[in-house]
Amino acid sequence: MKNLTSVFFILFCFWPILAQDSFQFTKGVDKITVPFKFINNLVFIPIKVNGVELNFLLDSGVEETILFSLEEKKEISFSNVEKITLRGLGSETAVEGLKATNNILDVQGVKSTNHLLYIVLDQEFNLSSHVGIPVNGIIGYHFFKNNLVLINYEKKRITIQRNTDTNKRKIEKKFSKTSITIEKNKPYIVNGVTIDSIEIPAKVLIDIGNSDALWLFEKESKLIKVPAKNFDDYLGKGFSGDVEGKRARVLKFKMAEFEFKNPIAAFPDSISLKSVKMVSGRVGSVGGEILRRFTIVLDYENGILYLKKNREFNAPFNYNKSGIEIQQQGMQWVQETLYLQTVPIVVSEDPFNIRTEKTGNNFKYKFNLKPVYSIANVRKNSPAFNSGLQKSDIIISINGNPTYKYSLQQMNAFLKSEDEQWITMEIERNKKVIKFKFQLQNVL
Repeated sequence: MKNLTSVFFILFCFWPILAQDSFQFTKGVDKITVPFKFINNLVFIPIKVNGVELNFLLDSGVEETILFSLEEKKEISFSNVEKITLRGLGSETAVEGLKATNNILDVQGVKSTNHLLYIVLDQEFNLSSHVGIPVNGIIGYHFFKNNLVLINYEKKRITIQRNTDTNKRKIEKKFSKTSITIEKNKPYIVNGVTIDSIEIPAKVLIDIGNSDALWLFEKESKLIKVPAKNFDDYLGKGFSGDVEGKRARVLKFKMAEFEFKNPIAAFPDSISLKSVKMVSGRVGSVGGEILRRFTIVLDYENGILYLKKNREFNAPFNYNKSGIEIQQQGMQWVQETLYLQTVPIVVSEDPFNIRTEKTGNNFKYKFNLKPVYSIANVRKNSPAFNSGLQKSDIIISINGNPTYKYSLQQMNAFLKSEDEQWITMEIERNKKVIKFKFQLQNVL
């Protein structure tokens, strides 16, 4: 996965594509604010589908709305269903899916009716295990299409408001303004990237569903070359399989008037990109690791991106230095001891009224469902690989602490430390517990 986990950068194409309604405000409503979960530079929002609330990845890099992982939501009803084929980023073959029309999507009263949905049938395509929370779908273009959408990464809130001159004037007082283009229903911006002291004009997709800082495509420009200091890595998963490539630091990246030094870029290989249809001039994507450093407003109708720096603007660009990708592999029951605080009982047991206190073992046991983590991928020649860790190992503890005490995001944070610290892991393999120790290594 990118940086902390997998990069679910999903570009896909399929036939046929039908028009569908965008999100519209109900009468008397001009603005809504929706809290979101922000995990591994990705934005997850609740949306009701035909009356049932689901959790969606917000992704400006997709055109249509996609559902998957619905095994626990059997009560959802769909109409006018037919089979289709989904194909996109990744090196493998296309996957089967369903197309359903006449759906109603609702975000706190902002509704899209007659909404077209694509449903992935392959249960192995599952974002939940890589993120650590239930994820049921991806939504893109039609969420942004007609309204002003403000994403406040710092406060973890999305504000949707009507696209009026009054609202735009208020935004322009506080934000920098830059032009974007909407091509094939996705937003693009022309920036500058500096590789090996050569500044290159770079038309990139604004990809909220991409957790990396940058993706750059060698085959789309002769000027884009992987820096000499790089390493091979698993970049994520698309509809058509795993995405492989390289990671390296580039000298600079400029977005509108803002400049970043030494961001980490991913360079996917040509096999992973074979099913992706590029718009003219595109050479990559800018993702969540850079976008999270702003509050942003997307105005698709007028081709404008508004940017305002937040407190994370100057945060360092880190990456997973261990070489392992961690995923959540189900849940387990864990017994926890709860100690009860009680007031001592004061009694008198002798004729001289000498007071004594009776105390006891005041505790009880409680069983809670806790996450189980396993290794999804091990990068060759990485510190974890050289220590002997393997794919499918179950992680029992990290640095002496049981892993069930941590979220997936916290687990991955250990592996992105700025320092080259030592990591100790206890794992279960073939019903045996084995201990491994390795040092995080900065190869960039």
